[in-house]
Amino acid sequence: MPRIDRLIANTLGASRKHVTQWLRSGKVSLPNGEVVRDPSHSIPDDALPLAVMLGDDEVTLRNSFSLLLNKPTGYVTALKDREHPIAAQLVADAPLFDELRAVGRLDKDTTGLLLWTTDGKLLHKLTHPKNEVTRTYHAALARPAGALPEKLVLDDGHEPKILSLVAITAEQAHPSLEQPPETTVLACITIVGGAYHEVRRIFAALGSHVTGLCRVAYGPVELPKDLELGAWLDMDDLAAHYPQLAPHSSKPAPRE
Repeated sequence: MPRIDRLIANTLGASRKHVTQWLRSGKVSLPNGEVVRDPSHSIPDDALPLAVMLGDDEVTLRNSFSLLLNKPTGYVTALKDREHPIAAQLVADAPLFDELRAVGRLDKDTTGLLLWTTDGKLLHKLTHPKNEVTRTYHAALARPAGALPEKLVLDDGHEPKILSLVAITAEQAHPSLEQPPETTVLACITIVGGAYHEVRRIFAALGSHVTGLCRVAYGPVELPKDLELGAWLDMDDLAAHYPQLAPHSSKPAPRE
Protein backbone atom coordinates (compact mmCIF):
# COMPACT_ATOMS: atom_id res chain seq x y z
CA MET A 1 0.00 0.00 0.00
CA PRO A 2 1.37 3.47 -0.84
CA ARG A 3 2.58 5.73 1.95
CA ILE A 4 0.74 8.98 2.53
CA ASP A 5 3.91 11.08 2.25
CA ARG A 6 4.65 9.66 -1.22
CA LEU A 7 1.05 10.20 -2.35
CA ILE A 8 1.05 13.83 -1.22
CA ALA A 9 4.48 14.50 -2.71
CA ASN A 10 3.53 12.96 -6.08
CA THR A 11 0.15 14.70 -6.20
CA LEU A 12 1.52 18.16 -5.44
CA GLY A 13 4.99 17.81 -6.94
CA ALA A 14 6.37 18.65 -3.50
CA SER A 15 9.52 17.34 -1.83
CA ARG A 16 9.19 14.50 0.68
CA LYS A 17 11.00 16.74 3.21
CA HIS A 18 8.28 19.39 3.01
CA VAL A 19 5.52 16.79 3.12
CA THR A 20 7.05 15.25 6.26
CA GLN A 21 7.07 18.69 7.89
CA TRP A 22 3.40 19.20 7.02
CA LEU A 23 2.49 15.82 8.47
CA ARG A 24 4.43 16.19 11.69
CA SER A 25 2.98 19.66 12.26
CA GLY A 26 -0.56 18.20 12.08
CA LYS A 27 -1.63 19.84 8.83
CA VAL A 28 -2.93 16.65 7.17
CA SER A 29 -6.24 15.05 8.09
CA LEU A 30 -8.31 12.21 6.62
CA PRO A 31 -11.99 12.52 5.59
CA ASN A 32 -13.06 11.23 9.03
CA GLY A 33 -11.16 14.07 10.70
CA GLU A 34 -8.24 11.94 11.88
CA VAL A 35 -4.97 13.90 11.86
CA VAL A 36 -2.12 11.93 10.30
CA ARG A 37 1.36 12.72 11.58
CA ASP A 38 3.21 9.56 10.55
CA PRO A 39 4.76 9.88 7.04
CA SER A 40 4.67 6.09 6.64
CA HIS A 41 0.89 5.89 7.17
CA SER A 42 -0.46 3.62 4.41
CA ILE A 43 -3.54 4.22 2.27
CA PRO A 44 -5.21 1.13 0.72
CA ASP A 45 -5.21 1.15 -3.08
CA ASP A 46 -8.98 0.65 -3.15
CA ALA A 47 -9.43 3.86 -1.10
CA LEU A 48 -7.85 5.97 -3.84
CA PRO A 49 -8.51 8.59 -5.06
CA LEU A 50 -8.91 10.02 -1.56
CA ALA A 51 -9.62 13.64 -0.61
CA VAL A 52 -7.62 14.78 2.43
CA MET A 53 -7.25 18.18 4.04
CA LEU A 54 -3.88 19.92 3.91
CA GLY A 55 -4.39 22.87 6.20
CA ASP A 56 -7.47 24.61 4.81
CA ASP A 57 -7.11 23.11 1.34
CA GLU A 58 -8.58 19.86 0.03
CA VAL A 59 -6.10 17.67 -1.86
CA THR A 60 -7.11 14.55 -3.80
CA LEU A 61 -4.49 11.83 -3.42
CA ARG A 62 -4.03 9.46 -6.37
CA ASN A 63 -1.88 6.50 -7.24
CA SER A 64 -2.51 6.90 -10.98
CA PHE A 65 -4.04 9.47 -13.30
CA SER A 66 -5.09 9.82 -16.93
CA LEU A 67 -6.34 12.79 -18.93
CA LEU A 68 -7.48 13.86 -22.39
CA LEU A 69 -5.83 16.92 -23.94
CA ASN A 70 -7.13 18.85 -26.94
CA LYS A 71 -3.75 19.64 -28.49
CA PRO A 72 -3.40 22.84 -30.53
CA THR A 73 -1.11 23.18 -33.53
CA GLY A 74 2.45 24.30 -32.90
CA TYR A 75 3.08 21.85 -30.04
CA VAL A 76 5.14 18.68 -30.40
CA THR A 77 4.55 15.47 -28.47
CA ALA A 78 7.95 15.16 -26.83
CA LEU A 79 9.34 15.65 -23.35
CA LYS A 80 12.00 18.03 -24.66
CA ASP A 81 12.39 20.08 -27.84
CA ARG A 82 14.73 22.98 -28.50
CA GLU A 83 12.74 24.49 -31.37
CA HIS A 84 9.05 24.08 -30.47
CA PRO A 85 6.80 24.24 -27.41
CA ILE A 86 5.94 20.80 -26.04
CA ALA A 87 2.45 19.47 -25.35
CA ALA A 88 3.51 18.52 -21.83
CA GLN A 89 3.49 22.24 -20.96
CA LEU A 90 -0.27 22.21 -21.43
CA VAL A 91 -0.81 19.54 -18.76
CA ALA A 92 1.79 20.76 -16.26
CA ASP A 93 -0.96 21.51 -13.72
CA ALA A 94 -2.31 17.94 -13.81
CA PRO A 95 -2.02 15.53 -10.88
CA LEU A 96 1.07 13.29 -11.00
CA PHE A 97 2.44 15.41 -13.83
CA ASP A 98 5.98 14.04 -13.50
CA GLU A 99 4.70 10.51 -14.20
CA LEU A 100 2.35 11.36 -17.08
CA ARG A 101 3.24 10.10 -20.55
CA ALA A 102 1.44 10.71 -23.84
CA VAL A 103 -0.40 7.80 -25.44
CA GLY A 104 1.17 7.89 -28.89
CA ARG A 105 1.92 11.16 -30.65
CA LEU A 106 0.34 13.94 -32.66
CA ASP A 107 2.58 15.90 -35.00
CA LYS A 108 3.11 19.64 -34.66
CA ASP A 109 0.48 20.59 -37.26
CA THR A 110 -2.26 18.25 -35.99
CA THR A 111 -4.85 19.24 -33.40
CA GLY A 112 -7.11 17.15 -31.24
CA LEU A 113 -7.30 14.22 -28.90
CA LEU A 114 -4.10 13.27 -27.09
CA LEU A 115 -4.43 10.92 -24.14
CA TRP A 116 -1.98 10.92 -21.23
CA THR A 117 -1.58 8.37 -18.44
CA THR A 118 0.73 7.37 -15.60
CA ASP A 119 -0.18 3.72 -16.18
CA GLY A 120 2.68 2.16 -18.10
CA LYS A 121 0.93 -1.12 -18.91
CA LEU A 122 -2.21 0.64 -20.13
CA LEU A 123 -0.09 2.94 -22.29
CA HIS A 124 1.63 -0.07 -23.85
CA LYS A 125 -1.68 -1.79 -24.56
CA LEU A 126 -3.20 1.32 -26.11
CA THR A 127 -0.29 1.79 -28.48
CA HIS A 128 0.72 -1.80 -29.30
CA PRO A 129 -0.18 -2.70 -32.91
CA LYS A 130 -1.57 -6.11 -31.94
CA ASN A 131 -4.42 -4.46 -30.01
CA GLU A 132 -5.52 -2.54 -33.12
CA VAL A 133 -6.93 0.47 -31.30
CA THR A 134 -8.52 2.69 -33.95
CA ARG A 135 -7.81 6.37 -34.54
CA THR A 136 -10.37 8.67 -36.17
CA TYR A 137 -9.51 12.02 -37.76
CA HIS A 138 -11.35 14.90 -39.36
CA ALA A 139 -9.34 16.26 -42.27
CA ALA A 140 -9.52 19.49 -44.25
CA LEU A 141 -8.41 18.88 -47.84
CA ALA A 142 -7.24 21.13 -50.66
CA ARG A 143 -9.06 18.96 -53.19
CA PRO A 144 -11.25 15.83 -53.18
CA ALA A 145 -9.47 12.52 -52.62
CA GLY A 146 -9.71 9.79 -55.21
CA ALA A 147 -11.54 6.54 -54.55
CA LEU A 148 -9.85 4.04 -52.27
CA PRO A 149 -8.27 1.24 -54.28
CA GLU A 150 -8.66 -2.36 -53.16
CA LYS A 151 -5.08 -2.19 -51.90
CA LEU A 152 -3.38 1.10 -51.04
CA VAL A 153 0.42 1.08 -50.72
CA LEU A 154 2.27 4.21 -49.62
CA ASP A 155 5.57 5.34 -51.07
CA ASP A 156 7.61 3.54 -48.41
CA GLY A 157 5.76 0.25 -48.94
CA HIS A 158 3.50 0.66 -45.91
CA GLU A 159 -0.05 -0.64 -46.37
CA PRO A 160 -2.41 1.36 -44.13
CA LYS A 161 -5.43 -0.33 -42.62
CA ILE A 162 -8.30 2.04 -43.42
CA LEU A 163 -11.64 1.13 -41.85
CA SER A 164 -13.64 4.03 -43.28
CA LEU A 165 -13.20 7.17 -45.34
CA VAL A 166 -16.20 9.44 -45.91
CA ALA A 167 -16.91 13.05 -46.78
CA ILE A 168 -18.33 15.24 -44.01
CA THR A 169 -19.95 18.66 -43.91
CA ALA A 170 -18.71 21.74 -42.12
CA GLU A 171 -21.45 21.20 -39.54
CA GLN A 172 -20.20 17.68 -38.86
CA ALA A 173 -16.56 18.69 -38.52
CA HIS A 174 -15.09 19.09 -35.04
CA PRO A 175 -14.69 22.75 -34.01
CA SER A 176 -10.97 22.12 -33.38
CA LEU A 177 -10.32 21.24 -37.03
CA GLU A 178 -8.43 24.10 -38.66
CA GLN A 179 -9.73 24.91 -42.15
CA PRO A 180 -7.34 27.25 -44.02
CA PRO A 181 -8.65 29.26 -47.01
CA GLU A 182 -7.33 26.69 -49.50
CA THR A 183 -9.63 24.01 -48.02
CA THR A 184 -12.30 22.79 -50.45
CA VAL A 185 -13.61 19.57 -48.88
CA LEU A 186 -13.71 17.82 -45.50
CA ALA A 187 -13.36 14.13 -44.71
CA CYS A 188 -13.49 11.70 -41.80
CA ILE A 189 -11.05 8.78 -41.78
CA THR A 190 -10.66 5.90 -39.32
CA ILE A 191 -7.50 3.83 -39.38
CA VAL A 192 -5.83 1.10 -37.36
CA GLY A 193 -2.29 2.03 -36.41
CA GLY A 194 -0.45 5.29 -36.31
CA ALA A 195 2.60 5.29 -38.55
CA TYR A 196 4.53 8.52 -39.13
CA HIS A 197 2.29 11.11 -40.85
CA GLU A 198 0.10 8.20 -41.94
CA VAL A 199 -3.13 10.11 -42.55
CA ARG A 200 -1.40 12.87 -44.50
CA ARG A 201 0.40 10.29 -46.62
CA ILE A 202 -2.83 8.39 -47.27
CA PHE A 203 -4.53 11.49 -48.68
CA ALA A 204 -1.43 12.37 -50.71
CA ALA A 205 -1.52 8.87 -52.22
CA LEU A 206 -5.17 9.49 -53.13
CA GLY A 207 -4.27 12.68 -55.00
CA SER A 208 -5.25 15.17 -52.31
CA HIS A 209 -3.44 17.35 -49.78
CA VAL A 210 -4.23 17.83 -46.08
CA THR A 211 -4.57 21.46 -45.06
CA GLY A 212 -5.83 20.74 -41.54
CA LEU A 213 -6.03 17.61 -39.39
CA CYS A 214 -7.73 16.89 -36.07
CA ARG A 215 -7.84 13.58 -34.20
CA VAL A 216 -11.37 13.20 -32.88
CA ALA A 217 -11.33 9.68 -31.39
CA TYR A 218 -8.93 7.07 -30.03
CA GLY A 219 -10.87 3.84 -30.00
CA PRO A 220 -14.19 4.57 -28.24
CA VAL A 221 -12.92 7.72 -26.51
CA GLU A 222 -14.06 10.82 -28.38
CA LEU A 223 -12.89 14.43 -28.26
CA PRO A 224 -15.67 16.53 -26.70
CA LYS A 225 -16.82 19.30 -29.01
CA ASP A 226 -16.87 21.82 -26.17
CA LEU A 227 -13.29 21.16 -25.01
CA GLU A 228 -11.21 24.16 -26.06
CA LEU A 229 -7.85 23.85 -27.75
CA GLY A 230 -5.13 23.61 -25.10
CA ALA A 231 -7.54 22.43 -22.41
CA TRP A 232 -7.63 18.99 -20.78
CA LEU A 233 -10.12 16.94 -18.82
CA ASP A 234 -9.82 14.19 -16.21
CA MET A 235 -9.96 10.66 -17.65
CA ASP A 236 -9.25 8.81 -14.42
CA ASP A 237 -11.49 5.98 -15.67
CA LEU A 238 -9.57 5.68 -18.96
CA ALA A 239 -9.03 1.91 -18.70
CA ALA A 240 -12.78 1.35 -18.36
CA HIS A 241 -13.24 2.60 -21.94
CA TYR A 242 -11.08 -0.22 -23.28
CA PRO A 243 -12.44 -3.42 -21.70
CA GLN A 244 -11.11 -5.48 -24.63
CA LEU A 245 -7.57 -4.73 -23.47
CA ALA A 246 -8.06 -6.72 -20.23
CA PRO A 247 -6.96 -5.76 -16.69
CA HIS A 248 -4.05 -3.40 -16.23
CA SER A 249 -1.60 -2.30 -13.60
CA SER A 250 -1.40 1.22 -12.19
CA LYS A 251 2.41 1.35 -12.26
CA PRO A 252 3.83 4.64 -13.53
CA ALA A 253 4.56 4.91 -17.23
CA PRO A 254 8.25 4.58 -18.15
CA ARG A 255 10.14 7.76 -18.95
CA GLU A 256 11.21 8.42 -22.54
